Amino acid sequence: MNKKIWMTALLVAVISYAGLAQGVVGKLKQKAGQAADRAIDKKIDEKVGGNQPANTPSGPGQPGNLPGSGNNPSNTTGGGLVVTPPNVRENMADAESAYKSARYSDARYALKQAMLGVEMEIGNKVLKSLPESVAGLSRKADADQVTSTGYGWVGLTIHREYASGNKQLNVTIANNSAWMSAVNMYLSNANYATTGEQNWKQTKVKGYRGVIEYHESSGYKLSVPIGQSSLIVWEGINFASEQDMMNAASSFDLDGIKNKLGEK
Repeated sequence: MNKKIWMTALLVAVISYAGLAQGVVGKLKQKAGQAADRAIDKKIDEKVGGNQPANTPSGPGQPGNLPGSGNNPSNTTGGGLVVTPPNVRENMADAESAYKSARYSDARYALKQAMLGVEMEIGNKVLKSLPESVAGLSRKADADQVTSTGYGWVGLTIHREYASGNKQLNVTIANNSAWMSAVNMYLSNANYATTGEQNWKQTKVKGYRGVIEYHESSGYKLSVPIGQSSLIVWEGINFASEQDMMNAASSFDLDGIKNKLGEK
């Protein structure tokens, strides 16, 4: 009985070794074949003038593969993209038409575009209501910006810059939950108000509570919530003093901005 078991185990071991050896030999043959193929390809490439890099686009119409691409001129003109807010009424009409035709995806898209259009209109009205000059600083017209994600009435951002020489004031009005959370943390926690830290403190601008900060490298930063979801942030570079910064912030109509945003 023991002899049979021993013979069976020996037979299994022999078969396993043979299979393993066959697998190793097969892999060696495969690698040898691949190496031979590469050598042959290299010789062919040398004969026809070199090998093309693997990452070079080869399909028609691919960048870098256009006729005469090596001598193409660099773009030096062009007006960029036209930034036009979505037409609210047109998108509302498109949404209604798509809904009646059971094209719900199109209806949803049109509604989102309409919401984005409304936000952009609000943002542009707020931007136009901001002062043209502040504390002797003139508005930088090319820096005016209104952006919005158009999702759930959050993500609206209004930005304007004022400058004269090396003195500059940046103002940003935004629906930004992260900013609001950070500012409210300072305003709601009494411990923060009494720590004696010198790089920030609580303050008020026209009755609105806020936080003013100062850093040697970036200057003054004043953050003031003006509703449940909106806040206004001023960044002053090379302002002479805290009072100078506060006077600049007081030039803005906070109540008017709040009302235009529909804040409570």
